[in-house]
Amino acid sequence: MNMEFDLSKKRHMRSAYGQTLAELGGEFPDMVVLDADLSCSTKTVKFSEKYPDRFFNVGCQEQNLMGMAAGFAVEGRLVFASCFAMFGAGRGWEQIRNSIAHDALNVKIVLTHAGLTVGPDGASHQIIEDLSLMRAIPGMRIMIPADFEETREMIRAVALMEGPLYMRLCREKTPDIYEEGFEFDLSTPNTLIEGDDVTIYSNGFMLANAIKAGLELKENGISARVVDMHTIKPLDNKAVVRDAKETGAIVTAEDHSILGGLGSAVAEVLSEQHPTPLKRIGVKDQFGISGPAPELLEAYELTSRHIVKAAENALTMK
Repeated sequence: MNMEFDLSKKRHMRSAYGQTLAELGGEFPDMVVLDADLSCSTKTVKFSEKYPDRFFNVGCQEQNLMGMAAGFAVEGRLVFASCFAMFGAGRGWEQIRNSIAHDALNVKIVLTHAGLTVGPDGASHQIIEDLSLMRAIPGMRIMIPADFEETREMIRAVALMEGPLYMRLCREKTPDIYEEGFEFDLSTPNTLIEGDDVTIYSNGFMLANAIKAGLELKENGISARVVDMHTIKPLDNKAVVRDAKETGAIVTAEDHSILGGLGSAVAEVLSEQHPTPLKRIGVKDQFGISGPAPELLEAYELTSRHIVKAAENALTMK
């Protein structure tokens, strides 16, 4: 598809998450929501206000959060577990692996404040390793929405799925990309801009920057295909190979380390199935620092300008 984009309107994905949980509570009477004393930030507070008997605040105990989530799932509940990504994915990793994923329990781990764009909270809260941690867990699905509407559709879709899932949401508002009621397919990447010269894969907070880069490249006579790779596990390997064959060059852009995330997932497919020039935009094996999100994006070379440069470099490698 070729979409028209007005990236001026911004909303929190977290707000979409909270609203959708509150809606789903009436549709799934066995659904429970757990949080680690951060419900006002994760927006699970909206579910707690409507269904206080099915909401559980475990306090600042992320390992217990995941253990309790597993227990509810064993009893047949649909479980959503939320807190900040640094602590849920980091501190709770062992429980996620051993208690949730090992037995393929129906727990949806939806963590917020992920990535470098947490901003002023600094390195202690800027998890840029969570996707690599989750990708290594057998059977764990991983999804990353990019805006308000995609978050709503994604949460509704995963509520109907069985088994464990990891979803990351950012702290900052993100531009509206999708219109209300758009058709969402969990298994298929969304091609937002068609192109023949280079493919740009992105998701989450960085997708708007990828769109800006694609439009700028088009103005410069370069036909860039921009794809929302909202699901990185299981990755759509056939789509990656198809895009590599049709455009001959790939760029990945993510608010995550270039090690273990989207860029690594795409590189693994290309190296084994269709070697293709690839440039990865992401945090380059370093910790974050405290600062406003826009300044951090510039300092860590995560802006649309840097995506454009990467695409131009990839083209020279054809």
